[in-house]
Amino acid sequence: MVAATDTYKIGQLTRTHGVRGELAFRFTDDVWDRTEADYLFLELDGLLVPFFLEEWRFRSDDVALLKFEDIDTADQAQPLVGADVYFPKALTPDDVDEDELEWRHFIGFEVWQGEECLGTVADVLDQTANVLLLVDSPAGAELLIPAHEDFVLSADHRERRLYVNVPDEILTLNS
Repeated sequence: MVAATDTYKIGQLTRTHGVRGELAFRFTDDVWDRTEADYLFLELDGLLVPFFLEEWRFRSDDVALLKFEDIDTADQAQPLVGADVYFPKALTPDDVDEDELEWRHFIGFEVWQGEECLGTVADVLDQTANVLLLVDSPAGAELLIPAHEDFVLSADHRERRLYVNVPDEILTLNS
């Protein structure tokens, strides 16, 4: 059995598609495509269950259509709708080309400043000229951190962490 700490959430199955057992998958990270993974984990009844990929194709920037092995009809796919999808940390590549990533890739990453975890990236606000990371703090507050190279120092993709150096003045603007 795989431990939840050995995986991370990359999206959710939102609906069936067609009659061949395909499922629409809204994702925040396309790591399964970049590593050509054979399987993904679905959370079913509180357990992480591996499902082997037969094929997939992209529908948009954040939706793909997945076909799992042995799921061949819409009736077989229907019970999987709503399941959260997880990816194994061990298969996450260390050599991510960050020039090809979009900021939404970092949704779900923990944000660390020094030894302090500021929270988890819940969303990316990119409707304005300045992209902001919406961070849910452990205290329940929301922080807005500019997604700028002056503040975001590095990323650890395997551990799903962003390391930042944000001036206190910006952090206190959020409170």
